[in-house]
Parts: sequence; structure tokens; C-alpha cells
Amino acid sequence: MSALTELNQQLTLCHKCDIARLRTKVVPGEGAENAEIMFIGEAPGWHEDQQGRPFVGQAGQYLDRLLLSINLNRQQVYIANVIKCRPPDNRDPLPTEIQNCRDWLDKQIDIIKPKMIVTLGRYSMAMYFPGKSISKIHGTALKHDGIIYFAMYHPAAALHQQSLRNEIEADMQKIPRLIAEINKVQEEEPPPQQLNMFEV
Repeated sequence: MSALTELNQQLTLCHKCDIARLRTKVVPGEGAENAEIMFIGEAPGWHEDQQGRPFVGQAGQYLDRLLLSINLNRQQVYIANVIKCRPPDNRDPLPTEIQNCRDWLDKQIDIIKPKMIVTLGRYSMAMYFPGKSISKIHGTALKHDGIIYFAMYHPAAALHQQSLRNEIEADMQKIPRLIAEINKVQEEEPPPQQLNMFEV
């Protein structure tokens, strides 16, 4: 069993929050365990709670189309949420719920080791761009500890505000270039000098 599968199985036993009693299924995340790109949304909705999979409703179908626009699919990336259980009535995640789930998310990131984390929506954005407004920083990136963090609107925003659709799609088109740049930098970095096996 892989480390990520084991972690996600442990996650299904989590009852740190009251909402754990109300869930149908935990939604750990899914995708490639060695994904270069990790997308982090906000919280599972009704469809996700039923299936135990992230982004399977209308917003998920739109995310699939966005991925396709840059020649990717969900098997090549990793998709997760800030919190792993559906809040009742699709309300916003509470600070305590985000805090309780943070450890699970951090462990997922440690295992996957993505080169790029794309934040979808303001709750995941706030983890890596504290104090910023999504309307001002969407489509921008910062690099920290070797990972590129890239802020985007949540795909659901395009379903509620058609005017955001062009911005979301334009932001998505920036991702391949950013990944290409980080891969180029890594290729150009000199390899660490190897010690002769007899040296002490």
C-alpha cells in the first residue's frame, strides 16, 4: 500500500470536527501520487459527499475542461480540498475545521511533493497568500521552498458569474509555462558533487 493510500485511509477515521457525524463519505482527494501539479479547492459539495471524490459536480466538470485546455486530465494531477468533509447546507468552512484538516493536507503535500500548488478559491488561497484578495492576485504566482503557488478563482465562480469565465480560463493557460520554467531551472542546477565511495 502506498503512503498516500494509507494516509487517506486514516483520514476516513477522522472525527475531529462535528461535521464528521453528518458526512456520507470523506473526500480525501484523488489523482497521481507523483503529480507535478496539485489543485486545492475549498470543501466537498453534495455530489462529492455522495461519491467520496473531489470536484465531481458542475464545478468539477468545468475543472476537467480547464485541465483539458492545457492537455491534462485529473489522472495526471492531484486534486484535493482544504477540508475533507462536506459542511452542512454547503456553508463555508469554519476556521476550526480548516485548522483540524490542515495536518491532513500538509501530509498529502509532503507525500506528493508537487512542483506547483494551484489554489482554487479564497480558502485555499488564504493558506499561502495570507491577507490577499483573490480579485487582486488571481493569476499570479509566488515561489516558496521550491514550490510555485498559483492563485485562481474557484471553478464554481464561473458558474455563478459568467464574467469570470474568461479570467479563469486565461489564468489556466499560464500554468504550462510556469511548470516549464521550474523544470528548466531544475535541469540547469548543477548536480550535487558525488563523493568517492572510498573517501571518509
